Amino acid sequence: MNKIFMTAALACLVSGTAIAQEKKDSVDFTVVKENKITSIKDQNQSGTCWAYSALGFIEAELLRMGKGEHDLCESFLVYNTYMDRADKAVRTHGDASFSQGGSFYDAIYCLEHYGMVPQTAMPAPGELYGDSLFNFNQLDAVASAYVQAIAKGKQKKITLTWKNDLSNIYKNYFGELPKEFRHNGKTYTPQSYVKSLGLNPADYVSLTSYTHHPFYSKFILEIQDNWRWAESYNLPLDEFMEVMDHGVRNGYCFAWGSDVSEKGFDARKGTATVPANGKTNDKTGSDAARWTGDNFKGGAVINTGNDEMTITQELRQIGYDNWETTDDHGMVIYGIAKDKNGKEFFMVKNSWGEYGPYKGMFYASKAFVAYKTMNIVIHKDALPKHIAKKLGL
Repeated sequence: MNKIFMTAALACLVSGTAIAQEKKDSVDFTVVKENKITSIKDQNQSGTCWAYSALGFIEAELLRMGKGEHDLCESFLVYNTYMDRADKAVRTHGDASFSQGGSFYDAIYCLEHYGMVPQTAMPAPGELYGDSLFNFNQLDAVASAYVQAIAKGKQKKITLTWKNDLSNIYKNYFGELPKEFRHNGKTYTPQSYVKSLGLNPADYVSLTSYTHHPFYSKFILEIQDNWRWAESYNLPLDEFMEVMDHGVRNGYCFAWGSDVSEKGFDARKGTATVPANGKTNDKTGSDAARWTGDNFKGGAVINTGNDEMTITQELRQIGYDNWETTDDHGMVIYGIAKDKNGKEFFMVKNSWGEYGPYKGMFYASKAFVAYKTMNIVIHKDALPKHIAKKLGL
C-alpha cells in the first residue's frame, strides 16, 4: 500500500506504544460475529502493512481450515517481493515505482512461486541490525538509491551482478532466504511447507467496485503499489458490501485495503466513520493554512453531527477519481459488532501493535468501508452463490 499523503505515512509507521496510553472510548460494542485471527503484530517503522495484513489473513484462513495457529514470516515475503519489484523498476527504466509498499497479491504470488516459511525459519524482525522490530529508515534509503541508480542510470550496459548486490543488502537486514528448514520435527522447503498447509493460491480473489470499468469483469486496479498489475473483479457497490457481510457471517475473514487518511479515521478512539454532511472546506494554500501550519489535507470536515453519510456508487467513484480515496493501508476484517445504538461495524485487525482502547484492533462503520475500501482479497467460497455465478467463479 502506497503512503501517498504524510498523514497516512505517519499513521502506517506509528509505534503502537505511542498511542497505547489513550483512554478507552466511551462507545461500547457488542460482538455479532467474530472469526478467529492470530495475534496482533507491529510493523513498526516500515511500510509493510500489506505484508502483515496479507499474512494475517492467510493465518486466519489456516485457523478457519482447522490447520491450527501459524506465524508466517513477513521477512520472507518482503525480501522476495522487493527483489521482484526492483526487477520491474529496472525493466521499465524506473517507470514502475519502487517503494516499501506492496499489495495483497504479492503474498498470493509468493505462495505460488516461492512458497512460504514460518517465522522461526528466519531471524526475528530487526534482530540483525540491533532492533526488536522492523526499521526500514536506512534500508529504504540505501535500497531505493541503488535501484534508482540502475533504473535511471546513464550506463549503456547493466552489469549482471546488480541483483546479487541488491540481494546482499536485503540479506543483511532479513537474513538468508532458506532453501530448507526444520519445523516441528520435519524438514521442508518453502514450497513443500505451503503444500503441507493445504493452501491453494488459486482459491483467493481480489474484488473492488468502481464504475470506470464494466461490472462483472476484471481490471487492473490503477494504484502504484499494484506493480504486478494484478486484476480485481469489479462488482456494484451493493454486491461488494454483500460479499463482505456474507463472508464474515459465514466464518470468513478477508484482507482489507483502505484509505486511513480521512478525518473520520480516529486511531486513538479505535473507530472509523464517515461523518454526516462531511463536506470539506479545502484550505490548502490558504492564509489560514499558512499561519496555522496545518495543510488541511482533504479539507476540514464541517457540520459533522452524530450520523453518517449515505454512501453511493457515485460518491465512491468521485473519491477515487479525485485522489481523495488513496491506497494507504492494509488490514484484516474478521468480525461484525454493534454499537450501543445498534449500528453495525466491521471488526478490524491492524498491524501497529497493541495500541489504543481495543489493543490493536478497531471498529470500521459499514459506511466507511463502503466509501474507502480500495479492494479486498477473500476466499472464493465466501462469495454468495448468485454473485460468484455472475463472475464465473
